[in-house]
Amino acid sequence: MGDRLARIRDALSEMKILPGTMLTAVSGFYETRPVGYTEQEWFINAAARLETSLSPREVVEALLGIERKMGRVRTEKWGPRLIDLDLLFYDRLTIDEPGLAVPHPLMDQRRFVLVPLADVAPEWEHPV
Repeated sequence: MGDRLARIRDALSEMKILPGTMLTAVSGFYETRPVGYTEQEWFINAAARLETSLSPREVVEALLGIERKMGRVRTEKWGPRLIDLDLLFYDRLTIDEPGLAVPHPLMDQRRFVLVPLADVAPEWEHPV
C-alpha cells in the first residue's frame, strides 16, 4: 500500500543495519497480481540476499520488527499491507517450528517468489 517502491527501499535500508548482517544482493522489482484476496492493488515483489550471524529465528524476529517499525498491522490473511517480509530460506536448513518454517511454505508454488529469488540465489536448490 502507498508508495510501494519507497517501502521496499526503506525495508532494505533497515536490513542493511541489522547486527551481524550484510545485504549482499537485491533482485529486480516485479509487479505481480495478488493471490488469495485479489480485490487489491498489485504487489511489488523482490528478494534480498543476506549474510548473517543471526539465527533463523533471530532473522524472522528482525524482519517482523522492521514490519512493525514501518507500521504494518496484521489484519487479514493475504489482504492489503504496507510491507511483507519473509525468510525464504536459510542455507540448506529445514525447520518446522511454531512461528518458523524454513524453507518458506509454498514458495516453490509461487512464481512471484521464485523469479526474484532466482535473481539473488540462482544456484540455490530447495532442500526438500
